[in-house]
Amino acid sequence: MTLRFFLILILILSLTGCASDDSGTENSTQEGKLYFPSLNSDIWETTGVTDLNWDIGSEQPLYDFLEEKGTKAFIILKDGKIVIERYFKDFSQDDPWYWASAGKTLSAFMVGIAQEEGFLTINDTSSDYLGSGWSSLTPEQEEQITVRNHITMTTGLDYTNPLLGNCTTSSCLTFLNSPDSFWYYHNAAYTLTQQIVEGAITTDFTTYFNSKLRDKIGMDGSWIKSGFNNIYWSSARSMARFGLLNLNKGTWDSTPILNDSNYFTEMTTTSQDMNKSYGYLWWLNGKSNYRSPGLTLEFQGELIPNAPDDLIAGLGKNDQKLYVVPSKNLVIVRMGDDAGESLLGPSSFDNDLWDRLNDLISN
Repeated sequence: MTLRFFLILILILSLTGCASDDSGTENSTQEGKLYFPSLNSDIWETTGVTDLNWDIGSEQPLYDFLEEKGTKAFIILKDGKIVIERYFKDFSQDDPWYWASAGKTLSAFMVGIAQEEGFLTINDTSSDYLGSGWSSLTPEQEEQITVRNHITMTTGLDYTNPLLGNCTTSSCLTFLNSPDSFWYYHNAAYTLTQQIVEGAITTDFTTYFNSKLRDKIGMDGSWIKSGFNNIYWSSARSMARFGLLNLNKGTWDSTPILNDSNYFTEMTTTSQDMNKSYGYLWWLNGKSNYRSPGLTLEFQGELIPNAPDDLIAGLGKNDQKLYVVPSKNLVIVRMGDDAGESLLGPSSFDNDLWDRLNDLISN
C-alpha cells in the first residue's frame, strides 16, 4: 500500500464518519455518547429493552401500573434514544398536554439565557425589571428581593392566604418574611419570573422563549394563560427533548443553547439551606432534607428514595414528571391525570414509579 493510497483511504473514512442524515446525530459526553434527534423530522432512533439487557419481564407490569394511575404518555430515553414510548387510551404522540409546574424548569433555563446575553443578573433587585410598585411592599422591602429569590422560592412574600396563592397583582403581594429567611413554594413569586425576563429583554417572553429555546431544539408547544398562571403545553416528545438538552448540560448536540456552565450548575444544585432539594426551579434528589409545596414542614431524607441520587426533576401538578439522571444517561417523561394525591409537585407516585423502574433497568 503506497503512502498516497493510505492517505486517500484515511480521508474517505473520515468523511464517511462525519456524514449524518435526518434521523439525528450522536454527541460524546463524559458519561458516553448521546443521540440527538433531528430538528425537522419525526424520526427518533430507538433501542430495545433486551438490547440494554434490562428485565423484559418487568415491562408489562410497568405499563399496567402507569395505566392504572391515569398516565397518558410515558417515554424513557437511554443515551438519547427511545427505549419506551407508550400512550394510553386515546392519547397519541402528537397530542399536547400541560406541564404544570414541571414547566418552571423552562423559565429557569430562560433566566439563564437572559443573564448570559447580558439582559439581567440574578443578583439584581427584581424591581429593576418589574418596576417599582409591583407589590404592596415598601420601596425598601421591594429593593431587598432579587431575581434569585424568585427562582429559589425565597422572596418572603406572604403565602398564608390560599386564595391569593397565584395572584400576581400588587395588592396580593404582601410582606411576611425577609428575603432568604424562609422557603415556601409560592407560585405567584415564580410567575413573576417571566415578567422579570420580559422587563429585561423589553419584548414578550413567549417570542424570546420560542427563538432562544423551543425552536432551537425542535420542540413543539406553546404557553397558555390560565388565570394568573402561564402554563406550557406540548407533546411528550417535546418534554423529552428538553430533558435531553439538560442531560447534556444545556447543549443540543454540538450547539450551545445555554452556554453559561456556572449558571447551569447553580440551577441544578442546592440553592439555599432551607430546602436542600431545590435548585433554581428544579427539584433535586439525593439531599438530606426537602420541603413540599403547600407545606412549611421540613422532611428529613431524600426526595425520592428509590431514585438515583443525582436525579434532577421538573415536577408538576397532577403528577407531570420530567426526570433527568446523568449517571445513567436517562430521561423519563410522564404526562397524565393525577395519580392519586392531587399534589402540586412531588408525590408518593415518584417513589412508586421508581420502584418499578428499578425492576426494569436493573441488569
